[in-house]
Amino acid sequence: MKTREQTFLMVKPDGVQRGLVGNVISRLENKGLKLVAMKMIHIPADLAARHYEEHKGKPFYDGLIEFITSSPVVAMIWEGDDAIAMVRAIVGATDPRKADTGTIRGDLAVFMGKNIVHASDMPESAAREIGLFFNDKEILAYSLPHESCLYE
Repeated sequence: MKTREQTFLMVKPDGVQRGLVGNVISRLENKGLKLVAMKMIHIPADLAARHYEEHKGKPFYDGLIEFITSSPVVAMIWEGDDAIAMVRAIVGATDPRKADTGTIRGDLAVFMGKNIVHASDMPESAAREIGLFFNDKEILAYSLPHESCLYE
């Protein structure tokens, strides 16, 4: 059974700098997912620390915070049936060297530290990350033509 979900996806500084935002959006739209919120922001250090709090104390933490705050990002909320799993499949493995061809990271990312996008990995992290970057008024409700289809 499919579950209607919302998930968080961020195009990181390397993806923005390389002009890949449209490519990322197209891949998700082409799969039938619905973009319900989006903004370009320069992440302040305190928000970066809250976003990556699970990595605090790890050797790569400081570099991660420095990178994510170095340049603008594009934060988005995507909605659809099993959206979290679908987005993760489209994004590909965290390490671009292990990501399948046809995925965002497999096709576009250069190395682990700059892997184009961040995507929520489970419902709890999606809810937390959406809450960090968006308020309820920024999330739009509308229908796509295929959402009213009676057949699957």
